[in-house]
Amino acid sequence: MNNNRESIIKATGLEINFNLRKILDNISFDIKNGERIGLVGYNGTGKTTLANILTGKHTPDHGFVEKSPELMIGYLTQSIDYEGSDIFSIDGDLLQHSSELGLKKVYKWEEKRLNHLSGGEKLKLALSNVWASKPGFLILDEPTNHLDFKGIEWLIKELKKFNGPVLIISHDRHFLDKTVTRIFELENTKINFYNGNYSDYQKEKQHRMETQMHHYEVQQRKKEEIEMQMEQLTSWSEKAHRTSTKQGRDFGAKEYHRVKAKKRDAQVKSKMKRLQSELEKNKVDKPLEETKVRFEFDTKGNRGKRIFEAKSVAKTFDERPLFHDSHFYINHGERIGLLGENGCGKTTLIKMIIGETPVTSGELWKSESLKIAYLSQDVDDLPVDKTALEALGFTDRESIHKARTLFANLGLKEQFITKPIRTLSLGERTRVKLVDMLMKDYDVLILDEPTNHLDLPSREQLEKTLNEFAGTIITVSHDYYFLNKLCDKLLIFDNQRIKRVEKKPEAYFTKNNAEPTNTKEALMVIENRIATILGELSLIDQKSPKYGELDSEFNELLKQKRKLM
Repeated sequence: MNNNRESIIKATGLEINFNLRKILDNISFDIKNGERIGLVGYNGTGKTTLANILTGKHTPDHGFVEKSPELMIGYLTQSIDYEGSDIFSIDGDLLQHSSELGLKKVYKWEEKRLNHLSGGEKLKLALSNVWASKPGFLILDEPTNHLDFKGIEWLIKELKKFNGPVLIISHDRHFLDKTVTRIFELENTKINFYNGNYSDYQKEKQHRMETQMHHYEVQQRKKEEIEMQMEQLTSWSEKAHRTSTKQGRDFGAKEYHRVKAKKRDAQVKSKMKRLQSELEKNKVDKPLEETKVRFEFDTKGNRGKRIFEAKSVAKTFDERPLFHDSHFYINHGERIGLLGENGCGKTTLIKMIIGETPVTSGELWKSESLKIAYLSQDVDDLPVDKTALEALGFTDRESIHKARTLFANLGLKEQFITKPIRTLSLGERTRVKLVDMLMKDYDVLILDEPTNHLDLPSREQLEKTLNEFAGTIITVSHDYYFLNKLCDKLLIFDNQRIKRVEKKPEAYFTKNNAEPTNTKEALMVIENRIATILGELSLIDQKSPKYGELDSEFNELLKQKRKLM
């Protein structure tokens, strides 16, 4: 990496207001060559707005940005909208990067195919386009949304090779831990700076909050002590005033109490002045409490053990085979992660499960009594002219109150839920869809990239809540932390087939990246595969060509097992 650490871009006194609401207030920082910075903060704190100011897309109300006129900024925006015709102007560098990202033979795709790109494919092309512009400074806004694990690992490696500075807006903790060495946090219109990756930031933020809370509590005790003294002096002063005005002939006694009262008044004023001076000089604000995001789920009744079963399932889309001859099952209460490269058919399988898309051949059975909730990647299917509350369609007071509470717990305040949905950000729209799910009782939750556009506290709370859900969860996610915390089984899309794997994602990735190191480990791998084949054979008709392939593999594995033993 380049050791030249001069400032590439410098921001001074930035201030921006939106609809009479202050978003950024007196923000100043500089970014040096080679730095890797993660920009974090709750949704709506101004992260994308700050990125747009740095690129010159937005002009701040006050303050300025200094940068060289020659500085080329590569900016990957959060919302990707690639048209098929755009591809024909793409140069060789972009095609090379597209290939590395898993988009094979992009230049040979027909326009019809290019106009039906998946979210992941659009993002990969946009990333490649940014890379091909040979930027001196990169700004990446949620670069891992829709990227598969192969794409994420590629991006991590490429960023290590890039010499210029990088500013990454992301809620992907794994990605931030692997890429950044400094954190900019936007909070309550201000900016805070932390050294290290995301995990270091979390620890340091907790430490700072605890220290601030300690100083605040010490100050509060001191304040209470002085206020108590003032209360006592005021009480004595009032008593002296009453005594000095009592009717009687003893003028000396009345004068004594009048002087005493005045003295007490002076002491109260002195203590009040001292308290105000103390607070002005060394005032410690109470730390902002982390937003508490609560989700409520309920599931009633225990269905039969097996709720989904696929036998020889195949799906072809526009004459393009996605998968074929696939066998798997899902039991009640399981947490299933769908793993595979972009375009392999994960979202298509979900649509087949919920009945939106038919199977091309084979059988996909599901229990008829299931209540299924589906959170899709698409947040543009909400009625844009309605408010968030109107979109939910509730009319009874109890449901409206519960919905308002859920919106508040998700960080959507009253002013957002009474505005048309078209004015809401992607993250805010995702929250509207989540609240719609949370308001109803379901047996199965199907989540397609559920953490896209959600800020970090919401992601972490969603993980905890889903772990308490008693029903079945099927999820597609490229948030490694989320997937690993939630899922204990996998459906793997590999070589145009879907297979069930009895492992957590971490165990699957570790196993796939490591060869067996001894005989015992090699035997375990063979025995696991034998068990899987026996399970698949029990689901297949003996006349099927697949039965013969599996039977041959089974006999070969038995030979290997005998040899090792």
